[in-house]
Amino acid sequence: MSIFLLDGKDMTSREVAYDVIAAELSFPEYFGRNLDALYDCLSELPSDTTILFVNTALLEEYLGDYAGKFLDCFRDAAGECGFTLREKR
Repeated sequence: MSIFLLDGKDMTSREVAYDVIAAELSFPEYFGRNLDALYDCLSELPSDTTILFVNTALLEEYLGDYAGKFLDCFRDAAGECGFTLREKR
């Protein structure tokens, strides 16, 4: 079982957010840093993976309208691919 912590306070822009996620989740070098690529990489996580995403409210400040799409990508992938996502605003 793998547990990963993602902190919204570290994601001050889209570019930085993708860099933080890629590093924390050990995404491959070819990760495209967009929503489609994010979903694809998340869908490859084992089902016994847990992602704890904290300070998600800060994403709205840092990413604006993109924050909702960004978090929805995590939610959709978790729902369809079986890993566990826990969010804390």
